[in-house]
Amino acid sequence: MTGAVDFRPNEDQRDLRRGIRELLAGRFGREALRAAVDGPGRVDRGLWKELGEAGFFALRLPEEEGGVGLGLPEAVLLFEEAGRALLPGPLVATHLAAGAVEGAAEGLTVVTEVSPEGLVPWLDAADVVRGDAAGAVPLRSVDPLTPLHRAPRTGRLSAGAVEAALLTAAEQVGTAAWCTDAAVAHAGRREQFGQVIGGFQAVKHLCAGMLVRTEVARAAVQAAAVTADRVEIAGAKLLADEAAVANARDCLQVHGGMGFTWEADVHLHLKRAWVRAALVLPGAKAAEEVASAL
Repeated sequence: MTGAVDFRPNEDQRDLRRGIRELLAGRFGREALRAAVDGPGRVDRGLWKELGEAGFFALRLPEEEGGVGLGLPEAVLLFEEAGRALLPGPLVATHLAAGAVEGAAEGLTVVTEVSPEGLVPWLDAADVVRGDAAGAVPLRSVDPLTPLHRAPRTGRLSAGAVEAALLTAAEQVGTAAWCTDAAVAHAGRREQFGQVIGGFQAVKHLCAGMLVRTEVARAAVQAAAVTADRVEIAGAKLLADEAAVANARDCLQVHGGMGFTWEADVHLHLKRAWVRAALVLPGAKAAEEVASAL
């Protein structure tokens, strides 16, 4: 009889997540987020270098190669925090290029990659492009913090693309978690008819559903990071995409009219969730991966 596998983060992993959350809160808070929205298309090179110094990109490189020597389970924790903060830039591609592209691990080189869907984020801001971006044309991105180009579609889901899908799913979990926290906080202070709206059954149900979607997606992503199984990663991406998009929509509903204003941050999470969902291993392909294993 085999023992159960414990997928819960250990103390070192929780410290790692807490450290990157504190770094991003101090370096990329709401004021910096709004500045990035007002000046789109530029990677903050200073922040990129700080992430490199913190080991964000070199996390999975062996220590003898100057890395941190950790693995996918730790990487998904960092990328969840990046998603929660809406950190802009080709984080996944640069992380995956560490050790293969000079300067990527240190945060000195910004790397982007052509996705199997033929989408290239941050093409103009990147120092290195992995894949064939010849003839790529700019797209009008729904997300003001993710400039996109369209290149020829490769259609191939390489090992690197599978890992990219998992890390992108982790970012989606970050958005799902942020939306849950924001909705609960707003419901606890917004009053209507003489009481906080969090006391209304309909609002309670929305917030409860958001929490369930977040925790289910988080568990799937963390489990897939441990097994590194292609099918489990596809399933995790499906759940994380659904959690991010649905939670952002429900968060908008809890906020009411003010949630639809440009000044609110909720719409930024929804737009980023849409882009992440389309960027690598989108719903139909993820479903095909899962179905092929049944």
